[in-house]
Amino acid sequence: MKPIEPNTPPNSIVWRVVHFPLTLLAIAIALIIAGSTASHLVLPSNRPGDFSGWAQVVVSAANAGIIMLAYWILVRFVERRREVADFATRGWLAELGGGFGAGIVLFSLVFVIILVLGGYRIVGTNSPSVLLLPLATSLLTGLVEETLFRGIFFRLMERLFGSWIALALSGALFGAAHLANPNATLFAGIAIALEAGIMLAALYMLTRRLWAAIGLHAAWNFAQGALYGIPVSGFQQVGLLKPAVSGSTLLTGGAFGAEASLTAVIVDTLFGVALLVLAYRRGNFVAPMWARR
Repeated sequence: MKPIEPNTPPNSIVWRVVHFPLTLLAIAIALIIAGSTASHLVLPSNRPGDFSGWAQVVVSAANAGIIMLAYWILVRFVERRREVADFATRGWLAELGGGFGAGIVLFSLVFVIILVLGGYRIVGTNSPSVLLLPLATSLLTGLVEETLFRGIFFRLMERLFGSWIALALSGALFGAAHLANPNATLFAGIAIALEAGIMLAALYMLTRRLWAAIGLHAAWNFAQGALYGIPVSGFQQVGLLKPAVSGSTLLTGGAFGAEASLTAVIVDTLFGVALLVLAYRRGNFVAPMWARR
């Protein structure tokens, strides 16, 4: 098992209470709420749909900056770590690019399988100019969601409960977070919990950094929406290709998008399990807090 704490904390009750994973999670939530409140004071109309195009990218970038600031404060000033290891810069571009490439390949495989089985039919194309804006928004979404779900929630739950329980909890939370999206179903939430929850957490466990997970997450959204014109988590997208969808929702995912398809569940869960095996063989699994003691 991989040791979870690189530094031995001072032996004081206050330190132990503050650095207990559930306390840190509560502090992280408070920091994020405070930052979001401040952003609404500066940008009172930053609700989804109030902006479009590059204006939305600017708003999203501002909100992403707030999340990153909250995370940095948590790690450096509350946890008192010497470095923000999840965002260590050595080799970051290779990991980000590798994750992005893997995401493109994975979703393209899902798309091709559904296409061959008759669930999709290409009826036209759009200008390549439709790719630029979704690329920016996908990277920002990947940055924010991976910081929240893997960098904060999974990491802290892993420190307390160990890797296996943290994997189940973070996957369930990630799936549940998508249930409020347009066209969401219970199966869609379960599908995301299995395919993305396992795959992204496993990639984080394998690298112990967030760059590859951010790249894969961003590429999954980018390929699904910008390349293939499929709804992303229930939100309709204009993509390079114009697909016509037909057949069973188990095959295509229906109006929610291919994330809610049995095809994606099988392909991505298998990939996630393969990543888990690699992480386990490298000794990157963490035992529960009570077992470490």
